[in-house]
Amino acid sequence: MAAKTKDSKDFKKAQGMANPLTKRLFDLKEAAYYLGRPIFSVRTLIWNGALPCVKDGPKMYLDLYDMDRYIERNKETMI
Repeated sequence: MAAKTKDSKDFKKAQGMANPLTKRLFDLKEAAYYLGRPIFSVRTLIWNGALPCVKDGPKMYLDLYDMDRYIERNKETMI
């Protein structure tokens, strides 16, 4: 008797591949939510050069990796 094969969805989920294409670019509203800051504050970070953005015409998008780097760069420990 042949062994049962798992369907591809269960296999991918078990291998950590349930959604191999995760979202990388966030619009300003999503980026503000991710960073826990107001939208205007995120715009200010972009204008001051503290956070790079991807421009597509009039729209601005922020890269998830750039936001994570910004967070890591600005971490401080309090003694």
